[in-house]
Amino acid sequence: MMEEGSGGGRSNYNHMNDAKNERRVGLIYDQRMCKHRTPYGDDHPEKPDRITVIWNKLELAGIPQRCVILNAKEAKDEYICAVHSKNHVNLIRNISSKEYSKRNRIASKLNSIYLNEGSSESAYLAAGSVIEVAEKVAKGELNSAFAIVRPPGHHAEYDEAMGFCLFNNIAIAASFLLDQRPELGINKILIVDWDVHHGNGTQKTFWSDPRVLFFSVHRHEFGRFYPANFDGFYTMVGEGPGAGYNINVPWENGRCGDADYLAVWDHVLVPVAKEFNPDIILVSAGFDAAVGDPLGGCRLTPHGYSVLLKKLMDFAQGRIVLALEGGYNLDSLANSALACMEVLLEDKPISELSEAYPFESTWRVIQAVRQMLSAYWPTLADKLPTKLTDQKAPPHILLSSSESDDEDDDASKIISKDLVQAIADVVEPILNLKIEDYHDEVNSALWRSKLSKTDIWYAGFGSNMWKSRFLCYIEGGQVIGMKKLCSGSVDRNPPKETRWKTFPHRLFFGRDFTQTWGPGGVAFLDPRSNSEDKAYMCLYKITLEQFNDVLLQENVPDHDMNSPLFDLNALDSILNEGSIPVEAVKRGWYHNVVYLGMEDDIPILTMTCPLSAMESFKSGEIPLCAPSKDYADTLVRGLVEGKQLSEEEATTYIQVASTKPL
Repeated sequence: MMEEGSGGGRSNYNHMNDAKNERRVGLIYDQRMCKHRTPYGDDHPEKPDRITVIWNKLELAGIPQRCVILNAKEAKDEYICAVHSKNHVNLIRNISSKEYSKRNRIASKLNSIYLNEGSSESAYLAAGSVIEVAEKVAKGELNSAFAIVRPPGHHAEYDEAMGFCLFNNIAIAASFLLDQRPELGINKILIVDWDVHHGNGTQKTFWSDPRVLFFSVHRHEFGRFYPANFDGFYTMVGEGPGAGYNINVPWENGRCGDADYLAVWDHVLVPVAKEFNPDIILVSAGFDAAVGDPLGGCRLTPHGYSVLLKKLMDFAQGRIVLALEGGYNLDSLANSALACMEVLLEDKPISELSEAYPFESTWRVIQAVRQMLSAYWPTLADKLPTKLTDQKAPPHILLSSSESDDEDDDASKIISKDLVQAIADVVEPILNLKIEDYHDEVNSALWRSKLSKTDIWYAGFGSNMWKSRFLCYIEGGQVIGMKKLCSGSVDRNPPKETRWKTFPHRLFFGRDFTQTWGPGGVAFLDPRSNSEDKAYMCLYKITLEQFNDVLLQENVPDHDMNSPLFDLNALDSILNEGSIPVEAVKRGWYHNVVYLGMEDDIPILTMTCPLSAMESFKSGEIPLCAPSKDYADTLVRGLVEGKQLSEEEATTYIQVASTKPL
């Protein structure tokens, strides 16, 4: 018999294989996972329709009748806790029973997450369903399987839900096979993440684990595409025993299609997979790189997905588990999922792709990835022949957003080959002149990747004591009273933690006008300590990369950031020297970085004027000036919301600081 359960209220299927040699393919779908939806009924890309359209498409094609239909099961806490913290598991387990308003407050503090009364059950079913199909494939009861699940999982980290993901379904299943079922003989797992976004949570889970080869191909754009950091850059290869077992292929641009993905498969993934020789393959099967996806902006076709999957079936005796991740164009999502199921069932021969060529940027990324990983995988050591890499698509012509996202194949939108070539003849020489821009982008990405791994405490003593104001430097924007917007940091993740401390330094107000606040003085801190002084400071735990962006915005926002303003060497030096003026932004008023001590073995840094400016303030060469009401109110808000002082005490604190002589 082919059924093992009902697809969450769907019909049972009780059919024998039409052919004895047909592969046994598992399928899980459960309507209970549709209960996770936005609390207000608002439209959202990650909506219940995503899984229902897949199931309906498969039913119309007669796919479920040929599959083993499995029951969705909730994952056990012990299996989830192998990947997530106990606090996180408790949060997701209990979130649906919390009051409506409390749920929304929790969701508002998370990155791209909504929660409702059905979220807990859906999250547990999604994780449990992927475990269920992975175990049956590992046992040999199934050849392969597809878990049609939501919410997705690959962004979820150890202690944080993010990017529509609550539990990391694929990481939980991989951990289960490796650590909970050793008798199955699964010692090496290849995880392929073809979702258009980087699988940051999965990467971090197996960062040091050589049993898991994690491969992610994703739109990155030098850290500008979600999740908007450098975890997905090609230099992130793992560490310790896991070094070389983490492979990132970061697209520099959107509109990558079948030819681009196939080139990565042929020249990175397939050669490494041959060497690695996995026992099973788990696919984070996001379909948001598909044609027409509103979030992805890439151009993979259903046929493209089928070719990529077919190439994977040459490994691990075809033991493959697909777990749904993203995919937000419902038609493309359903068509791509059907194409993949037809491959798992070995319906028909899969022809190679047409004579399309990858972008020039694709070859550039592939060669950078191969060079980076060649020390770990000798099969990547050879340089690709020029004859191959010269086969490239015309330059990437960016149309208006409405044009570039419209993937309809209307004849009126087809550009003739002659016109494309004419455009290429004009644009190609210009692009060749811009090669130094690419090197600048790479240099920027490299230092950002490196500094993103080091945390510091940034101590705010002025308007940055109010968290909402400080977040303008991280997320961009402005608060009440500000006259101009902040650009924000490249990494827009909020501070990991916030604390308050007092320090023996003098707070005072100087200058008489700023572009950000208009007329009035702004806060400065005497870089020298004095036991008779006391300054309140709000400490934000951020990365050294983010600190560089804050330092830039506080001083000279238009400065080129191809290299860091304050690097790891400077961090080492400041521990002994106490303060370091940053010459690159010396035109700014806050270019003197001051070391204030340690908190949990993490250095506390602030930025203020240099000692030379202190003498100018004292002499009157630079004016001392009381703050404007808008600016002073910002400091008061910070002190009051931070529960350091009452409103009256905070007002007095600022008044004393603005009137007491230096």
